[in-house]
Amino acid sequence: MLRYLALSEAKIARLPRPLSRCYHSEKGVWGYKPVAQREYQVAEDVRASRNSQANVYRFVEAFRQHGHKLAAVNPISIRTRQPELQELSPAFYGLQTQEPVRTDGLLSGPQVAQNVAQLEQLLKDIYCGRSTSAEFSYVEDIEEREWLARNFETLDQQQLANSERCEIAELLIKSQAWENFMALKFPTFKRYGGEGAESMLAFFWQLLRDSVQANIEHVVLAMPHRGRTSLQAALFNMRPAKVFRKLSGASEFPEDVEAMSDVISHFHVSEQLEVLGKKLNFTMVRNPSHLEAANPVAMGKTRSKQQARGEGAFGDSGQPLGQHVLNVILHGDGAFAGQGVNQECLNMAYVPHFEVGGSVHLIVNNQVGFTTPGDRGRSTAYPSDLAKSIQAPVFHVNGCDPEAVARITNLAFRYQREFRKDIFIDLNCFRRWGHNELDDPTFTSPMVYKIVPQLGLVPDVYAQQLAKEQVLPESKAKEIREEFMKYLGEELALAPTYQPPPSYFESQWKELQLAPSKELTYWDTGLDYSLLHYIGQQSVTFPEDFNVHPHLLKTHVNARLKKLENGVKIDWSTAEAMAIGSLMYQGHNVRISGEDVGRGTFSHRHAMLVDQQTNEMYIPLNNMEGGNGGKLEVAHSTLSEEAVLGFEYGMAIDNPNNLIIWEAQFGDFANGAQIIIDTFIVTGETRWMESNALVMLLPHGYDGGASEHSSCRIERFLQLSDSKETSADGDSVNVHVVNPTTPAQYYHVLRRQLARNFRKPLVVVAPKTLLRLPVATSTHEDFQPGTLFQNVLGDTTAKPEQVRKVILCSGKHYYALAEEREKRQAYDTAILRLESLSPFPVQELQAQLAQYGNVQSFVWSQEEHRNMGAWTFVRPRFENLIGQKLHYSGRCEAPTNATGIGNVHKREVDEILAGPFEL
Repeated sequence: MLRYLALSEAKIARLPRPLSRCYHSEKGVWGYKPVAQREYQVAEDVRASRNSQANVYRFVEAFRQHGHKLAAVNPISIRTRQPELQELSPAFYGLQTQEPVRTDGLLSGPQVAQNVAQLEQLLKDIYCGRSTSAEFSYVEDIEEREWLARNFETLDQQQLANSERCEIAELLIKSQAWENFMALKFPTFKRYGGEGAESMLAFFWQLLRDSVQANIEHVVLAMPHRGRTSLQAALFNMRPAKVFRKLSGASEFPEDVEAMSDVISHFHVSEQLEVLGKKLNFTMVRNPSHLEAANPVAMGKTRSKQQARGEGAFGDSGQPLGQHVLNVILHGDGAFAGQGVNQECLNMAYVPHFEVGGSVHLIVNNQVGFTTPGDRGRSTAYPSDLAKSIQAPVFHVNGCDPEAVARITNLAFRYQREFRKDIFIDLNCFRRWGHNELDDPTFTSPMVYKIVPQLGLVPDVYAQQLAKEQVLPESKAKEIREEFMKYLGEELALAPTYQPPPSYFESQWKELQLAPSKELTYWDTGLDYSLLHYIGQQSVTFPEDFNVHPHLLKTHVNARLKKLENGVKIDWSTAEAMAIGSLMYQGHNVRISGEDVGRGTFSHRHAMLVDQQTNEMYIPLNNMEGGNGGKLEVAHSTLSEEAVLGFEYGMAIDNPNNLIIWEAQFGDFANGAQIIIDTFIVTGETRWMESNALVMLLPHGYDGGASEHSSCRIERFLQLSDSKETSADGDSVNVHVVNPTTPAQYYHVLRRQLARNFRKPLVVVAPKTLLRLPVATSTHEDFQPGTLFQNVLGDTTAKPEQVRKVILCSGKHYYALAEEREKRQAYDTAILRLESLSPFPVQELQAQLAQYGNVQSFVWSQEEHRNMGAWTFVRPRFENLIGQKLHYSGRCEAPTNATGIGNVHKREVDEILAGPFEL
């Protein structure tokens, strides 16, 4: 093994660079351009010291850096000849083939080269001549590089026992039998099979064995749809009858469950497997067709499980992060290189509060994205090159060699355990068919699909190899195949009568239930003010030697203490602290994440204080005495929406007893996470029976801040809601959307998330200007026992018998309308606030309107443009359920949600405030 530190900087300076990969526009192909003249001069300089041990070092390092370019890892390469790399020639370093060399301390293999030719052959065998290759020269940590070189160079010493080889063969045969059975019984069904990539079974076989031997308790997996069902059936104990029942047109859930369900290629697994006589919990998270969107979900779920075992931010076990829970992610080659969520996930890999102790990644490199050939679907040499952004090593392996896949998996696992960092395996394989089994891939990849039909099927080739070596007789392989086909036939016969067991509300969810479909529930979320007073005080208590910012000492700490003491003018941040702190007091953990959430976008929260002299961070509520010991995790996120929100969703679906909050810097920044919102948060329960209580705080309000700082796009969330237009809603609507106007309302709606016996995602149209608006405050009576979140807030100013007009509104706009009414002395107008939009509060609204017997008109007033906001959602529900015509007052239609011209904004404000009173 090379002793890197033994060489001086001068001896290893100016190492020759590899040939540059370039695109020949005239030929339309990729190739390698000649090295620059300066690089030739570098080579001449190297040759001048031909007998130096440093040149031998350079020669060895060249193979470690460039050997992967010549390795036989691609089973369908259409390259007619290998590139000539001068860096891998001894002459490039002034070394003669018969020259004796000392290799002690250079290589970790058992052989000791006697001359340069022997050394060259040894290096070719290790780095170019087998089914695996490696990239790790860019890893900066010397210890890691030495570990990788030492262990990769001895990889071939780790041979599988014959019994182990037979186990791998059995899995491959079962996977193949599954695909054959499906093709026979369901010939027109697009199953997105794993044919051509069957050796990923060898990856999982090795990974599961390594996991139990390392005392890992739970493996969490995210993977796309290709090969998913064959993997589930062959290895992860999924009942084939479940798939066959689904293909007959039935649901994958029991008949009494109202679910829209999903396609079989999105099925998940949550099983306790038995591996090497030990129990191992295994979860394959659900995924939509947005191929890589499940990855951050798996990461979040993994971290939640780690924290439940005392690891991470809530940890007190002393165990390193990831000691008992492992995160594994499968990627497609085109999707990994092409979808931005992967870069976001990698960027989170070592960020505090998002790290999971390193993930094991497998890129199933089919060498095609949808139908686009791989080299035309990315700008990099390998689909795995994104891994280099976080210095994650990459192992390339030929998918036609299952044993090499198993060996390289073991090496990847050991690296992850040793350094708790991400590691990648690039599984070079192919698709036996096209994008699906009914597709014709020759349309776009004719040369590749001249080669593919000539390749033997991986399970057959491997079984034949073992038969030839007298390890697995042909008769035994045939028996395995026939028995599994017989089993599948029996499962197919059972499909009409098969009743799937409930796969939801188990374990820690068993005390919960589905939300009622025909009624709204009400939950007392008030608490004795003496307790809330104490919690509020604790939220601004810090050690005597802690140096708080002098401005915060006055405006945050002392101001909060005064408000708490007086019990009046309690603002939003204080109410939030009381809500979070009271949940912690009751034993719940709370996590709030987003960009700089500790202080809050509008510098209002300050749940985390920073010492002005030491930069030490301090979370006061985590040092609160008494109660049941809940913790607050303040997770400052990367500048990401999709991956971060997916991560928080993963945490929310794992543990119903924790409150998970994500705050967008501005509400419309949720646009960047729309895939997570559409395919997980608002549809997870109706598709997968997967509930969650995730809270999304989306700052909203037209304050002259132009398009990107005004609207959280309320209309999108209401459009995604399944709230009904012609009958009263119950709490079962898929997403609850609220637009609270007081701190107490915000307090109650946060506490309600965990007080109920069901879980629902919550969108809070959160305030900006109301955070410090003097009239938008609450008193201590608003938090006392017996108080709760009110779906509608009535008018306490206008006398009911005098009211001729009712204005309905939501959110911050209420305060501007109330001020305008005072200016006009228009006390014949009542203003009602819809605090809840979804579910639509029919009964409460009817009760409020019942007191106004002389109303002549009803008006909906909003800040947003007519084609935005809540108008199109409220109007049909009001007219259908209340039975009165509703008039509109607000901004006109527009393609952009807010103007960027100050004078125009002021004119619009005057118009939308005058409008409802002059209709």
